[in-house]
Amino acid sequence: MTRILLLGGTTEASRLARALADAGLEAVFSYAGRTDAPVAQPLPLRVGGFGGVDGLADYLHRQRITHVVDATHPFAARMSRNAIDACARTGTPLVTLERPAWTAATGDDWHHVPDTDAAVAALPDTPARVFLAIGKQTLAPFAGKPQHHYLLRLVDPPTAPLPLPDATAVIARGPFDAETDTALLRDHAITHVVAKNAGGAGAEAKLLAARALRLPVILIDRPTLPPRKVKTTVAEVMDWLAHAGTDRGV
Repeated sequence: MTRILLLGGTTEASRLARALADAGLEAVFSYAGRTDAPVAQPLPLRVGGFGGVDGLADYLHRQRITHVVDATHPFAARMSRNAIDACARTGTPLVTLERPAWTAATGDDWHHVPDTDAAVAALPDTPARVFLAIGKQTLAPFAGKPQHHYLLRLVDPPTAPLPLPDATAVIARGPFDAETDTALLRDHAITHVVAKNAGGAGAEAKLLAARALRLPVILIDRPTLPPRKVKTTVAEVMDWLAHAGTDRGV
């Protein structure tokens, strides 16, 4: 009997959850639990971590999971690495549903950096107005350049003081559109955009807005992960699930 663990938190994960439910497949949707009100899913839901590789491997065994789909955010590197290791340890077939990364087009002024610290270093020393479109987990390093005003867009209202001395938070959940994001950047007189190369259409609007306003974008590259099987569409994952009975490991 097929029993799938879907590691979610992305738009693509929600689409796959619907496809699994419509196909009548037994599956569990797992959220990391970093948002107060996660999107409702048509599958049984679990929230929270597993306790590292050992905890995830134990969960796969106890819950008789036959397949794992990693549809986490491209920057959820720890969870993805844990999934790779736990599936290898237990012999559980694993596939990653990953949206393609963004690539620059005519009119873009992108500056690629490898990580958050490099993004901080890439900001100017003179005061600027920065749209910090990176979520709430990695804000603290930007306190190293307190001369800037930071505009944040968060899914949930902050429950503690922001770790930045001069910041404004806008509470909104995507997907967003280019017209709205252009108005947002213009209204806040933004001069620089910092973003993670998450890919996907739902979060691309800020880059289209930056292009329209001719603003520089500091783009944090995705973390490097070990080799694993990657699909880019829900249909490809569903096809893999239909033929993965003898496809052991990653």
